[in-house]
Amino acid sequence: MNRSKNTSFADRLSAAADAKKTQLERAVLARSEAESPAAVERRAAREAVRVARDARITERKAAKLAIQARQAAALAAAQTAEAAAREAALKAEQEARDAEFAEQTAREAALEAERQAARDARYAARKARKRKGR
Repeated sequence: MNRSKNTSFADRLSAAADAKKTQLERAVLARSEAESPAAVERRAAREAVRVARDARITERKAAKLAIQARQAAALAAAQTAEAAAREAALKAEQEARDAEFAEQTAREAALEAERQAARDARYAARKARKRKGR
């Protein structure tokens, strides 16, 4: 476990200095490894992969947006066509109702004319009978 419980102050100072020296050596070694050509090349390769991945993601998003835009345009066109067809059907129905109303009005006018003619004939016959009877 512990080397010795009775370590002197000088031993502890030298152990701390050794530890600090070892830590500095490790930091220098890590820095030199980080700045080595192989490490720089690995970082460049990772950066290239990241850029390519971002480009693919952007491309997929653009394609998805284009598809959504086409679908929205198709939906708008279908809705416009449906609205136009509905409007045409309503207009045709209104014209049919107007024609039916005009036909009904014409029939009623003809029937009224017929009744008027029959009534006039009755009145004329009554007057003729009165004149004959005199």
